[in-house]
Amino acid sequence: MYEPPDEQAAGQHYLVCGNEDCEKNGEFYCNACHRPMCEDCQDEHLKQTNTKKHQVVLYRQRRRQLPEEKCKLHPRRNLDILCKECNIPVCSKCCTTQEHQGHSYDDLEEIYSERFASMFACCQNKISEIQESYLPKSHQLRRNITVDATEIKNTMENIRTDMESEAKSLKLLVDAVTSENMEQTRTVENELLRRLELQEITCDEYIIYLENLVEKMQKSMATTSFNIISLSRYEELEIRNLPKITKPNLPIFTAGKCRKEDVVNILGKLSEQFQAKELVKRKNKPTASLSTNVKPMESHEEEERGRSVVKQRLSLSSSVTKIREYSVPGVDSVYHVSVDKLGRLWVSDSGRNLVQIDLEGILLQRMKTSGRDEGYHTVTQDRDIAIVHTERDEKVIKMLGIDKTTTEFIKTGDWTPLSVHSSRINGDLLVGMIKDGEAKITRFTMAGKQTQRIQWNSKGQALYTSPHYIAENINGDICTSDYFKEAVVVVNELGQYRFSYKGQGSRFRSWGICTNVLGHILVCDGISATVHLLDQDGQFLSKILTQKHELEHLRSVFVDAEHNLCVGQHGSNTITVFNYLQ
Repeated sequence: MYEPPDEQAAGQHYLVCGNEDCEKNGEFYCNACHRPMCEDCQDEHLKQTNTKKHQVVLYRQRRRQLPEEKCKLHPRRNLDILCKECNIPVCSKCCTTQEHQGHSYDDLEEIYSERFASMFACCQNKISEIQESYLPKSHQLRRNITVDATEIKNTMENIRTDMESEAKSLKLLVDAVTSENMEQTRTVENELLRRLELQEITCDEYIIYLENLVEKMQKSMATTSFNIISLSRYEELEIRNLPKITKPNLPIFTAGKCRKEDVVNILGKLSEQFQAKELVKRKNKPTASLSTNVKPMESHEEEERGRSVVKQRLSLSSSVTKIREYSVPGVDSVYHVSVDKLGRLWVSDSGRNLVQIDLEGILLQRMKTSGRDEGYHTVTQDRDIAIVHTERDEKVIKMLGIDKTTTEFIKTGDWTPLSVHSSRINGDLLVGMIKDGEAKITRFTMAGKQTQRIQWNSKGQALYTSPHYIAENINGDICTSDYFKEAVVVVNELGQYRFSYKGQGSRFRSWGICTNVLGHILVCDGISATVHLLDQDGQFLSKILTQKHELEHLRSVFVDAEHNLCVGQHGSNTITVFNYLQ
């Protein structure tokens, strides 16, 4: 506990009595005389007539002496009285003036002593708290920082060592593959040259045959002998056909399509986790209340810049809370929802109705389409809406611009398009199609050029049966809800099969599908009226919405700009919004 200098001195030695010629320990204190005293002098002091009424206390309980301060009106007097009415210190002569006539007064020294004692006790408590709690914890934090710095250096050095080891391993593999390829080229080259050498020998033999034949005939032409048989022999002679010489089929080198991302996946990458553990307990800051409006979506660039921050900030909540629900005019069900960058919704039902509503739920556009219970519309990065049309032998994707003009974008030929999804990564269109019992997903650029077809796995087996809904995950995976296959089928951005999800034992009928900023996959099960939550690798995490949330015939699911979960149902034009992240 903190003590002032004179208290420290009293604790270390002792205070000398304030009376002359007395050097005993001054353990008492006269508040009137403001003088320390020993026990004997205290007894004598209280026996004297003029001092017997003085207040003598233990030294530690003494009243603080009022600091001297001269009165500005009466410079020869000290300020030692407090005028209660004016609440100002005054001297004894001020009390006799007209200004303070009839006022009541307090002893300024007593008030000063009380307030000083209160301040002294408060400071003692604060100093004690600092010395006993804050300083030790601060020093511990400082030591923790030093330990953390050492740990960072050791960890990063180990990571660098592992990176170098992985790089060396990859280099060895590259060298081995390159060596094998080089050896193969030499083997192929030798074999081709051997075949050419054999053909060369055949040609040489044929040339010799021809030269010998010419030589014989020339000799016969120059002969003078008369031999009818030898002359008629050349008339029947047939020259052998030219030898069959084939041009070798030269091999073709197919260069590997190795991108930087592929090398990163092989070598590994450093995951940046800058969200440090909280070392000091802090009071929880008040959080802003959740908005009940669907806010405009961020631009793609802002979304990409903020994605890592959002991922660090958000996590799955232990409970799911219903925020609100709102009705969509012009439809009788909510089978599929597309959200544009301004937060406006395009909503379709199974009766070929497609409507657009604003943030207030006001109907902006309404149209009839050929689509029914599929994800047949999507909003592009240019805020156009791509719509599947299959009426009257039409098999096209049409674009409805923000100026409400419709243009034909892609013809799908013999294939019937079912679903469409606009990539948030590069703006490509992913189109699910069927034909004669086959199904595929085709990627188109915004210029209408086909760049990818996803139809079979590495064993030649069909991936899809009926790709009703398509979503794209943050890692580029293409997630498809296949209605008749009763499964979620996921391939990577190269179209290579990753995994399928078919529910948790009981029958599973997948409907609407979406992904969130954490890379989770959310899919509606139309049979159990639940929403299943999967991680990025297809592992089942939980059922976010269950029958206790009183939802029936779930069909559509999407995530709004605030990362809330929004669902739609068959037989109801209501969209229900839930908070499931924290």
